[in-house]
Amino acid sequence: MNGSRSALSRAITLIESFRPDHQDTAHRILDNCLQHRHDTLRIGITGSPGTGKSTLIEAIGLEILDNPANKLAILTIDPSSKRSGGSILGDKARMEKLSGRKDVFIRPSPSSGHLGGTSPKTHEAILLCEAAGYNIIIVETVGVGQSETSIESMVDYILLLILPGSGDELQGIKRGIMEIADGIAITKTDEASKKSVFHSKASCESALKLLPKKHPAWDPQVIPSSSISGEGIKEVLDSILQFAAFLHGNNLFEENRKKQLNQLFRSQVDLQLKQAFYNHPEISSSFAAIAAKVEEKNFSPLSGAKKLVEKVIRSPR
Repeated sequence: MNGSRSALSRAITLIESFRPDHQDTAHRILDNCLQHRHDTLRIGITGSPGTGKSTLIEAIGLEILDNPANKLAILTIDPSSKRSGGSILGDKARMEKLSGRKDVFIRPSPSSGHLGGTSPKTHEAILLCEAAGYNIIIVETVGVGQSETSIESMVDYILLLILPGSGDELQGIKRGIMEIADGIAITKTDEASKKSVFHSKASCESALKLLPKKHPAWDPQVIPSSSISGEGIKEVLDSILQFAAFLHGNNLFEENRKKQLNQLFRSQVDLQLKQAFYNHPEISSSFAAIAAKVEEKNFSPLSGAKKLVEKVIRSPR
């Protein structure tokens, strides 16, 4: 509550830990933090690898901090190795200008195999940052190409980054990410030809017309930008602020936040049910035997799963 960055870091570590004692402490912290709410804006940044997410975030972040009333928290998600479980967590090193500022908190987190572009505890980390007094939160997704639509359940504005001439416009439709974008930035325009930038912008605008509108009264803007030359950076931030004003003006802001908390509640029910199931003594003692029978084709996977579940949950007749 006093804005201590070290306390905030420790709290997020507790949230991300799977130890039962850490989880109990984390839940108590979160319950207390919910009572200390601030007016905040949550921004999600997504896009394929190489689109320049980190450098664009730094450029937008510096623009945000031109207003001394702002405090900025950046949560970056890096993919975890399926083999080792490790993650490089290198995004903080790519934000040199922001990482040394006292009004900025940067937290890299591993995805821990979580699909959807975020980590399993990103939403809770956002709530902790807000309680610590950060009024603008930026979440950078993994950007590995799979559908990263879970970001929609925790932020107010989603910015999709596309490289000129990359063909990401079509991929964006196929992955479903373009449907949830509130704005699109064509990045690294300083490295591309004007013709390529123009073509990508036109392709994005055409693609958006083919998709159902996320908000009937809002047309996502497609903005050419460069973190190096500064082109489009102010326009991107203006678009974000205009969208936040649009949500507030149409009484959608709080409605969306309530829906997001409901989604977080339901996902936590699913997670805790799964943990309780695998920790149940009946399951621990039977799992290996039933799995072996499935491997030996004595049971189908469906029948094996049904037998295992019915050891702790009886189907109503």
